[in-house]
Amino acid sequence: MDLLSITSLSDDQIATILDEGERWFAYNRQPRRNDHRLDGLTIVNAFFENSTRTLLSFEIAANRLGAQVVTMQVEHSSIKKGETLADTARTLNAMRPDVLVIRHGTSGAPADVARIMDCPVINGGDGIGEHPTQALLDAATLRQHFGRIEGLKIAICGDLKHSRVARSNALLLTRLGAELRFAGPPSLLPDDIAGGTIEEAVVGADAVMMLRVQRERLSEELGDGPGEYLAHYGLTKERFAHAAPYAVVMHPGPINRGVEIDGALADHDERSLIVRQVEMGVAVRMACLDLLTADRRVRP
Repeated sequence: MDLLSITSLSDDQIATILDEGERWFAYNRQPRRNDHRLDGLTIVNAFFENSTRTLLSFEIAANRLGAQVVTMQVEHSSIKKGETLADTARTLNAMRPDVLVIRHGTSGAPADVARIMDCPVINGGDGIGEHPTQALLDAATLRQHFGRIEGLKIAICGDLKHSRVARSNALLLTRLGAELRFAGPPSLLPDDIAGGTIEEAVVGADAVMMLRVQRERLSEELGDGPGEYLAHYGLTKERFAHAAPYAVVMHPGPINRGVEIDGALADHDERSLIVRQVEMGVAVRMACLDLLTADRRVRP
């Protein structure tokens, strides 16, 4: 079994990951965290794009489950000598890992690699394709906070055109019964998503998820000057005041303070779930690794 997209998971598998994610969340707050169910297994992280949250959370998750963790140093690998991704995958496969976590700038790259690997492959983000474990941790965070997902009104705002997070969340959260609203600059709205203004999306929303502008993927400059994006498209205190009375703020990171979100909202003690998302990320990735390695572990 691979975890390449939200659609690759059954309803039962999603429920298991969310339930187990909450259990691991509580476990991770204990003074000692030394579960050994992945003893003797090797997890390889191959990140061809920069990452802080996803990479470190997979490393911590695997370590807390007792696995051996190897993070491939892509900048020092044979990729820099012209080796193809397929040949790199064949090389990694020959080393017999038990799980490969891959992030790549090309949409569909994890699926291509999965056809070569003999172990489960987890998509840690592929181009503008998907980021399934981010959507799972977002869902787990929302469910933990509200006690449910069904019926929640969730606004996802920002650079939707280039957001793999938005795509995975759209698939998962609607599947779990949430009502989604989308908003962003007209030039950053994909053809297959109908979006409006951030003012419209935020009104009455239970949760507002902001996305950064992925300027590294833009073919042309957005044309905004200092402070202009926040004023026109970002989440300000004034806009957030029109959300539901106990609405929360979310962001997959990294945050550009004062651009897509007011820094005071990102840091709000009661209304921001951004740090909670990071904490839940470790727990949910522990649940994913546990699920994907169940048939590879030696049973007594």
